[in-house]
Amino acid sequence: MVSSSSSPSATAAAAAAVVLAVALMTTTCFHGATAQLCEDYYDSTCPDAYDIVNQVLVDAVQSDTRIFASLIRLHFHDCFVQGCDASLLLDSVPGMPSEKTSAPNNGSARGFGVVDAAKAALESACPGVVSCADILAIAAEISVELSGGPSWGVLLGRLDSKTSDFNGSLDLPEPTDNLTILQQKFSNLSLNDVDLVALSGGHTFGRVQCKFITDRLYNFSGTNMPDPTLDASYRAFLTQRCPRNGDPTALNDLDPTTPDTFDNNYYTNIEVNRGILNSDQELKSSPLAQGTTAPIVDQFAASQDDFFASFAQSMINMGNIKPLTDPSRGEVRTNCRRVN
Repeated sequence: MVSSSSSPSATAAAAAAVVLAVALMTTTCFHGATAQLCEDYYDSTCPDAYDIVNQVLVDAVQSDTRIFASLIRLHFHDCFVQGCDASLLLDSVPGMPSEKTSAPNNGSARGFGVVDAAKAALESACPGVVSCADILAIAAEISVELSGGPSWGVLLGRLDSKTSDFNGSLDLPEPTDNLTILQQKFSNLSLNDVDLVALSGGHTFGRVQCKFITDRLYNFSGTNMPDPTLDASYRAFLTQRCPRNGDPTALNDLDPTTPDTFDNNYYTNIEVNRGILNSDQELKSSPLAQGTTAPIVDQFAASQDDFFASFAQSMINMGNIKPLTDPSRGEVRTNCRRVN
């Protein structure tokens, strides 16, 4: 893993090299309890899996321009809770509340119907083969690429969990988190500062509800004042979008410049104090960011190529969080919403 203390340019170069190395090394798959993820996992059992998911997403975006950002968020929120095992997709059953119903997900996590459609298409083509966890990983990569971002070799071979973890989902990274909390949450999953800054770049497209930014506009840290790091003209714009006592679910572009394009404008916005979420701006403006995350923000703002290379590697890193490959503990669900 690239050290978070490396210079940003060296980090990006190393990330690109690691992406290539991963691609070269993942040509052989082994199944079983100690199996490793690999790109060609479905080559013999469901060779059209990627293309099938791709077509479902191409169809979905015609009626839902937000879907690509929503799908990458599902993958993120799944991986951060007991690993990338599709536990987020399970509906509630007696004795096992769904992660969907926890505060970080309820009313904001979306795209489940598209995952269901991808699963149905895959079950029609190759019954009982492609896991829901792998669908999320494939859909995240396709969503980024179709939005103008980088592509990467998606490592596959995950099984689906038989349990969800409602309590674990309560500890997902939050929009109000400061840099120290963010770094700790990522470190707990063996993700470093480069991963934190790169994966936060997923906020370069998509929408956010007013309820996640009103504290910054009107009562930052309980002061009854706005966040002093927020650009004044941008704050005035946001107060028009999210007035006091307005609709908390009203939507705003995470990136007001190119809201549906995957690019590095997220970082150029942060450079001029226009990060919409506190957790975004903390990467640059926190006193603790100097010498840690701020130089990485600077580099990604200056070079989209560096951002793309690091983002691709960080997505691979995140996708490797506690992969479930032991058939005695996991399964390939036939319906992503419930265990078999």
